[in-house]
Order: sequence, then structure tokens, then C-alpha cells
Amino acid sequence: MNEARVKKRMSNKKYLAIWVPVLAVVTLVAVVANVALVVAGGWVASQFGSGTYTFTNAEESAGWDTEYYTADYGSIEEVDAAAEALVEEISGAGIVLAKNEAAALPLAAGAKVTMLGRAAADPVYGGAGSGSVDTTSAVNARVGLENAGFEVNDAVYTAIETFAGKNPRGHIEMDNPEASSYTIGELPVAEYQAQQSTFADYADAAVIYLGRPGGEGGDLATDMAGWDDNYVEGQHQLELNQDEKDLVELAKDNFDTVVVVINASTTMELGLLQDDAGVDAILLAGSPGATGLNALGRILSGDINPSGRTADVWAADFTADPTFVNFGDFQYENLSVSYPVSAVESATSNATVTDEATFVNYAEGIYIGYRYYETAAAEGFLDYDQAVVYPFGHGLSYTGFDWQVTGTELGAVDGTIAVTVQVTNTGDVAGKDVVQLYYTAPYTPGGIEKSEVVLGAFAKTGLIEPGASESVTLELGVEDMASYDYLGEQAYVLEAGDYAISLRTDSHTVAAGTEPITYTVDSDVVYSGDNHRSTDLAEVTNQFDDVSAQFSTEPEDGKILSMSRADFAGTFPTAPAGDQLVASDAVAEGFAAWDYDAVADAFEGDMPTTGASTELSLIDLRGLPKDDPQWDELLDSLSVGDMTDMLLNGAYQTAAIGSIGKPQTTEPDGPAGFSSFINSSINGVAYPSEFLIAQTWDVDLGRAMGEMLGNEAMFKDINGWYAPAANLHRSPFAGRNFEYYSEDPFLSGAMMTAVANGAATKGVYTTLKHFALNDQETNRVNNGIATWATEQTIRELYLKPFEMAVKNISMEVPYLADDQGTIETTTVGSTGIMSSFNRIGATWAGGSEALMTDVLRGEWGFEGFAISDFNLYPYMNPNQGISAGTDLTLTFQPSKSFGDTSSAKAVTDIRDATHHILFTVANSNAMNGLAPGATVSYTPPTWVYLQIGITALVGVLVLAAVVMVVRRVRRVRSGEPAAD
Repeated sequence: MNEARVKKRMSNKKYLAIWVPVLAVVTLVAVVANVALVVAGGWVASQFGSGTYTFTNAEESAGWDTEYYTADYGSIEEVDAAAEALVEEISGAGIVLAKNEAAALPLAAGAKVTMLGRAAADPVYGGAGSGSVDTTSAVNARVGLENAGFEVNDAVYTAIETFAGKNPRGHIEMDNPEASSYTIGELPVAEYQAQQSTFADYADAAVIYLGRPGGEGGDLATDMAGWDDNYVEGQHQLELNQDEKDLVELAKDNFDTVVVVINASTTMELGLLQDDAGVDAILLAGSPGATGLNALGRILSGDINPSGRTADVWAADFTADPTFVNFGDFQYENLSVSYPVSAVESATSNATVTDEATFVNYAEGIYIGYRYYETAAAEGFLDYDQAVVYPFGHGLSYTGFDWQVTGTELGAVDGTIAVTVQVTNTGDVAGKDVVQLYYTAPYTPGGIEKSEVVLGAFAKTGLIEPGASESVTLELGVEDMASYDYLGEQAYVLEAGDYAISLRTDSHTVAAGTEPITYTVDSDVVYSGDNHRSTDLAEVTNQFDDVSAQFSTEPEDGKILSMSRADFAGTFPTAPAGDQLVASDAVAEGFAAWDYDAVADAFEGDMPTTGASTELSLIDLRGLPKDDPQWDELLDSLSVGDMTDMLLNGAYQTAAIGSIGKPQTTEPDGPAGFSSFINSSINGVAYPSEFLIAQTWDVDLGRAMGEMLGNEAMFKDINGWYAPAANLHRSPFAGRNFEYYSEDPFLSGAMMTAVANGAATKGVYTTLKHFALNDQETNRVNNGIATWATEQTIRELYLKPFEMAVKNISMEVPYLADDQGTIETTTVGSTGIMSSFNRIGATWAGGSEALMTDVLRGEWGFEGFAISDFNLYPYMNPNQGISAGTDLTLTFQPSKSFGDTSSAKAVTDIRDATHHILFTVANSNAMNGLAPGATVSYTPPTWVYLQIGITALVGVLVLAAVVMVVRRVRRVRSGEPAAD
């Protein structure tokens, strides 16, 4: 026998010690990966697709016209080209000529110019965050000038471009102040010295570009300490820093004509430039989007006659504004708030997150922007000429206009005031003008607070040739001059007295040749009970007493002193101190986690029907009233799972429900054009910022923008749009001002309504945002910032633009009216709105029943759906949201779920929320191509097949490995040889 040595076998114990952990880990990884894909399915679907629902119409409806909305263009390329032309038109109509001494502008044709300032080579096209847009192919400032026929100093431009590339400008990092930067980043004057010899060859004009960015999730710096090498105590980000002042001096020393372009979508302190005789012209260019800098060049050349008007007052000293001391970071000293880590709020949950409770006081009340400066001047509290650089509504032209009132109609108190104005071009170039109508209500010291003037109507003319005229009629509802009396009547009140109706070229200047019109109200009109205003659906009365309760008209410990025009000096706002930093029990209760168990126990309704059979599909209900009985039948057929899967998966979409033929929808951001964090293929043309759009004072252009986006939506299968946005410019330091129209609620509401109505022509529903009082970014997240304002302030200012839009948006809905394919048309109103991060008082806005149901639906008649702002935070409770009227949760976060889906209360809320969403989708372009009787099939996305395939393969391999291990162990035990 051969004596070769036989290899010693590995023992079963050692063998198992290797293989059991390997197989356990592989199995665990496979299980965890599959669970993660289920839990995070919404996010995964957003990145890799959610599958395809295929709808097939019945044979009898195959020839019916089911294209309810159609595009006006033949291709997306045609839409993009038309959109870029429209962006240029909007910018040309919105850029404000603020100063033009000795007719310095327009410049001569073919002028040779030197561009100065960082923004010349690094323009601010728009803002950062969800309102950002793709500007990689945007026309830059140099190209804009060259396209207008100017020659540009290349040496200087190249030096600026090189510097800007190496020295980043400050930026706002969303919700991350530690990573944000507030550096101005201007090229120091010393750096221009190497190119100064080239100035003489391009000396027709110096065009200085001064820029300021903005972004979601952070505000601009009210103090530049640590951010500016030449810091002066108290210096803030919205005044010229030393480098910029030096740059202006450099231009004045070397050029006879100096033009300054302000490339910022918020106001800046420009008193030094306005008063400087060496600065010949100033243009307020906002953030101009893809092609807006072409329009700037055409304005400089005179090809476009500027017709923009300021959408905010441009004050001389921002630190003297009544909002300044109550903007920023304020925390309650005695209150920290704990919430379960999961969004499932449960009294038994032990995992919690604790954070500070922050707040902001709107102590200035109704006196923001021009409402403060005009009123304070009328009361002798300030010198208007010293306090204001450019009034609200200010703007110059290359021509002149004359106004003549040709007709006045003074209706009854339940009617309308109408003023017809003939506008005549008295100059020698064609131009457009803006006619502004303001009203001055009678004020009694100690009574309802009232601004000296309030914008009531406006109209922009078409292009009027020299010597020609155009008539415009401005209408103002008499009831719209009523003020909200939250302390007395708890209703809108049109007080007796004389109302002065004035035509103005801006908020401060009565138009030459016109006289105020007096409208007399004989006795107080109280719009209470059934005698509500004609535009209201139901009685309007106090809904926010808990918020107003924090205010006092006299100094009182712990209370916020309300600013009053009866005593501006004695009531001028101060920063929170002392007892104002101590949260009361009522405030602490508002911050507490929502108790859905208590709410469910108190509910007295019946459990809704679920899972019943029906032959109805969603297309059958298109065009039907929301209270049609067939809606109940359709909703009865849905399971709770069907509904919650949709309600909790609302990030930029509403999920499909195959059982009723509801397609998945697509809903991108943002106010300056379609923008998506998750699907860049639907990103579109970059429009100007809303700030610049508002400066057009042109609702027709607003509607044109909406229509163009609607056309874009037709080619990209977009159904809803997270825009427009109409929070107010309460402070110039708000980082998101680029995303909002104006400080004035009427101008904001008019532009929002116009844009939304334009999009509606293509079946696109708009989610108006951010509802409401979301007027600063500091402390917007974590526990949500408590916003304190009186009910008068809330209603007259911050709710007003949303109220106007909800009441005036209208979408035509073509629908199949019978079994023969007959098309009829109905209309629906506003069907989308987005709640905000902040709290109204101490209650999360999205969880405020007073806001989301009583006001929005009860008073205004809103019938659509509400979605939360991006929900990553435990204070934004989905159960609280749907109870209050916020139907859809905008989130990818797996832990965001309903803590209660079984009580009658929860199921009723879930059903109502589903109804709101389905009503909106049924009447949108999402139903294009569908007819009653359509069948639906579903094809999962590729990643699901990969998941199944990889899971199956891993399972087979693990099973094979287990079999191998078992057989080997058995052989060793039996003494058989084992191949180790």
C-alpha cells in the first residue's frame, strides 16, 4: 500500500464557524436590502422610475376626442425657442430705469464700453434652492451687450472673469448656516490697474454690474462682521462695501458716463449712488434668467424703452426699517421641544429628538414697505426724501406721458369704483406706461390701523407711439377698501367717511394733472354674518385669536406692543427681550406634539366604507361637481392602503391608483421655470425671478409665462407645478425674496393669479406657495418658527395674495358628457396649494385647521388639494396635516407615516384628502387620452425586475450553499472523505 500522507480534514466546528457567518451575512444583507427598497420605495422610484400604467380605451370610444388640452407648438424645441424669446420680453418690460441724469441713456449705437464689477462676468441669473433653474446656457452680460451692438473691453472683462473663477462669491447653503458664505467677492480696485490703460479705448461708458445672490434655507447677512476685510461696524450685506465704493470712484475718475446695473432680486441701499452726480444712470435688473441680459443690452442701446416699476420701496437705511430688529434668530429661553424621532406620533414612543423653540414677532403690523414709509411721512414721523431712495412703483422712461381722467364711475358700497385714464405719449419714442390707483381710507387714531395709501388697481399700457394715446380703465371693488377689525367687530369693516382715490406714478407721487377722487361712505358697513363680502363663500370672522393674543396696544409684560400710526415713536418695534423670551403655557401647548389619539377619541363620525365594488373609474368623474354622489361611490371602492400609499408618497407627484384608473402625475418646482432635484430631464428654460416679473407690472406677460410653461408641460407630461409663490418681501434680507413677487399683497396676488391662469389653459394645476407667513428662512426647519402677527396683519397682508388667487384662478375643463363622445366644458377654480414650514402662532401652518380649512376652504371656497412643504421634520405630523386640511405629504422619508389609520377619524381624514387630490387630477391634463371605460395594466420598472432577479439569484445561491454545507457536515460525521 502507498504510504502517501493523507491531508488532515477540517473539523465541522471550524468549517461551520466560517460558513454560517458568511451565509447569515449574505441572507441578512439580502433581507435588509429588500426591506430598504420597500421602505424607501418612494425615493427609489423617484430616481429610477415607478413603472408604467398603460391605459387602453374601449373600442366604442376609440374615435372620440380625448385630447382635452393640446400644445400650441409642434415640438419642445419650438417651445424652448419661444420661451427664451418670452424671457427676454419679460426682462425688457421689468428692468427698471431708476436714474437717468441728463438723458445719459440710451447709449450711442455701437458704443465702446468697459464692463466693471464682478457680476459683469459672474451674473446672478436666479436664486438657489428649489426655485433655482439651469442657467448653463444662459446669455451672459457681455454677450447681452455685444448682441445689442456694443464693443466690450476684453482685457478688463477677462481680468474680472479670471478673478471670479478663483474667488467664489458668497452663497446660501440650504438650511446649513455653518456652510453658507456671505462674501461679496468684488474684484479690488488695485486689480484693475494692469488693465487701466485700456480704458481710453473703451471710454464711451463704464457699465458697473453689482450683484447679490439669494437662496432657499438662509437669509442675507444683517451684519457682515467676519465676512468683509474692510468691515465697518454695523455694515450689512445689502449696502455697498468698500470695494464697490472704490469701483464707483474708479469709474467716475476714468469715464464721462457711468451706468450702474443692480443684478439682485432684493432691494439694496442705493442712496449713495442716487445722490452721486458722477453716477449718470441706474438700472434695477433683478435676476434675468436665460436671455434677460439680451434685454438689458437692448435697453442700454435704446432698442427697448424701459417700462419696469419697482415692486418694493427702496429705502435709504434698512437698519431704520421697523422690521429690522424683528428679523432673524430668536429663541424661547424656557422652552425646548421633544418629538418622536419617527413621524408616527405616539405617546408610547421613547425615541425622541429635542430642539429649541424659535419665533419671530411681526410687531410692525400692517406697516411694511411703502405702507410704513408713506404713513410715517404723512404723520410727520420721518422725512420721506431722506428715508426713501425709490418709492414703490417708481420707474423712468425714455419718453414722457400725460394722463387725463376721461371717466369716473362711483358705484354703491356693494359695487365698483371705475376710473378711465387716457395715456398720451408726449415724447419722441414709443413706450409703455403703468397707471397706478391708490386709495386712502379715513383713519381715527386709536381705531383700526390703516396705511396712508394702499395700491388698489393698476394697468400697463401697450406700446404707445409718439403723440398717440391709449385708454385704460382701473376698477376697485368698494368692499376691497374695508379694513379688518380683529379687536372690535371681528370682521371686515368699511368705515364711514371720505376715501381719497388717487392716480399716482408711484406710491408717493400723484400724477400731474389729476386730482384725488372722493368716495364717501355714509355709515359703517360691517361685513359680518351673512352680510359677508361678495367674494367670500361664508362668514369671515376671527380665526387666529390665539395668535393675536400675544399682542397689546399698550405696553404690557410679555406682550408684543403693536405698532400704531397714532404713536409711531412710542410704539416703534424693539427686539424681543425680557418676558417676550419666555414662552407662556399656551405657547408651549401649541409647540407640543399633536395627540391623534385624543382627537380620534373625540370624533363622533362613522367609519367610512372602504373596498366596495364599483364600475367607476376616475375619468368618469371628470367635469362633475365635487359633491356629485358618484364621488362617494368611487371613494367607497378604495382601500385604506390605496389611499395612504398616495398620501404619503407626494414628492413631486401623486401616485397612481390602478383600481380606479388614476395615473401617476408629475409636479416639479419652481417659480422661475420647471426645476427638479430628482429628474433633470424635465428642467426647462430659466425664467426671470418673480421679483423681476413683478417689476413688469404686466399681468398679460404673467399669463403669457404661465401659458408657455403649460405648453412645455404638454411635451414633458407635467401635470402640476409647485408655483407660483407669493410670500411677501417683509424684509429685504429674506433669502428667498427672489422667489416672491413683492412687498405688496395686491401686486403679488395679481401676478400670481395671472401666471396660474396661464398655466391652467393647458390643464396644469398650480400649488400656490408657501401658505402662509413664510417670510424669512432663518430657523424655518427643525421645530418650525412660531410667527406672531395680529389677525389684521395676517389677513390684510400675508393671506391677501393667496386669497386673490384662490378666488380668481379658473381652469376650463373639457369633458365627455355622454356615451356618444360629446365634449362639453365646465370650469374649476384653484386646485392646489402648499403649506409652509413655519407656524402660525405656535401651530404648524400645515396643521392649522384655522388656516387650511376654515379660511382656505370655508371662507374662500377652495376645492383642491393641499400639500406640505418638504417634510423631513417630526413636528410636521401627517395625521395632524390631513386633519387640518393638508392632504399630501411632500417627502421621501420612510419614517413619515400615519400614526393612526384605523380609527373613524383617521379614515375619514384620509378619505377626504384623497377626494381633494382625485378631484384635482380628474380635472387636469393628467386625463389626456382617457375615456370612460378605459382599462389599465401595470408594468413594473426595470429596477423592480432587477430586485426580484438578484434576490432570487442570491436565494438560490444561499440555498445551494446551505445544501453544500449540510452534505459536507454529514459526510464528515459518517467518516467519509470530505474535499476541504
